[in-house]
Amino acid sequence: MQDLVPINIVIGDRTYRIKIDPANEEIIRKTVKLVNDKIVEFKTVFAGKDMQDYTAMVLIWYATIHDSQTDLLGEKELQEKLHAFEASLDKALQENAL
Repeated sequence: MQDLVPINIVIGDRTYRIKIDPANEEIIRKTVKLVNDKIVEFKTVFAGKDMQDYTAMVLIWYATIHDSQTDLLGEKELQEKLHAFEASLDKALQENAL
């Protein structure tokens, strides 16, 4: 197991020190940037809320997007398997017809 490295991340107006696998640092930083960009976007759309409200809205948005993307990836994989199965059946039928 690799050693974990500490990094500081800022979400909204708070700093968090977390320990991560160095291989995951880039994806974590990209996720943090995405979350912070979305907080700024929600601040312009929903004025007058506090940072906890914006963070909660982003959390709900992120979880929903993540679930729908996961579903789409699973659906794509299923479609690919079905196409491969269909191609195998077509090939078997053609071989039996000869």
